[in-house]
Amino acid sequence: MEEQAEGLRGFLDSGFAEEVGKDSKKNHSTRGIAITSGKGGVGKTNIAVNMAIVYAQLGKKVILIDGDLGMANVNVLFNVVPQYNLMHVINKKKTMKEIILDTEFGIKFIAGANGFSKIANLSKEELDYFSRQFCTLGNADIIIIDTGAGISNNVLQFVTAADEVYVVTTPEPTAITDAYGIIKIITTEIVDRPVNLKLLVNRVHSADEGKRISDRIITIVGQFLGYKVDYIGFVYDDPVVQASVIRQKPFVVVNPTSKSSVCLKHIVGRIEKSDFAGNDGVATFLKKFLGKKR
Repeated sequence: MEEQAEGLRGFLDSGFAEEVGKDSKKNHSTRGIAITSGKGGVGKTNIAVNMAIVYAQLGKKVILIDGDLGMANVNVLFNVVPQYNLMHVINKKKTMKEIILDTEFGIKFIAGANGFSKIANLSKEELDYFSRQFCTLGNADIIIIDTGAGISNNVLQFVTAADEVYVVTTPEPTAITDAYGIIKIITTEIVDRPVNLKLLVNRVHSADEGKRISDRIITIVGQFLGYKVDYIGFVYDDPVVQASVIRQKPFVVVNPTSKSSVCLKHIVGRIEKSDFAGNDGVATFLKKFLGKKR
């Protein structure tokens, strides 16, 4: 495994990411956002899907990647059944263009796949193909990755590659404990660079509850881990959300003026106003993704 990792790092150090970045005439700064959680059932996927749509409504070119490789369910919220996924690209059976789905909501969607960790074992030729295919996404303004819940090598890869990581929790004690747990793992596993961590509290009954939960987690993280986590906002517990899941339509589309929709629009507005240094586009994302030390 270490030999494979060394080979991968050598491949990256050769300047490949910069080369493929230049290959795309449309390559420009792309904001990579990973949305994760310590446990399932906190509404992470709903947040990812609806946040992507809000960005699209602002005129952004958005690509949503389903990184929940074991229990992928983004397609359920879109009411689509993807025929192809990232494994078809990894296996050189399809191009990236052939697997991307256009949705009726103004965003593009890429289905994930079980066995995605195979990427660590690719030959140089296979890695070259996958990397060049991935860099055809260079015209995206925003890439949002809905990671799996909990922690795994796949989750860490997506978190490492992202410019910003949003940890979703709810007021439930188990969700709070697990949110702290995943923050602890992220901050101890990724030591080569600081991770831009932000906290989003979902299904709250008041703004005060969201602030109280976030303050508790942020204080504990600062005290025991010595790490800074920012509070990005809250989303109300709203019956519109469950109704939209049943209808298989995102809640910002079903009811754009609902409490949950307004909350998420405020959060995206806050993100847009926050500092973003920019990068060299998807080539930067790819280099960080493939460069995760195993």
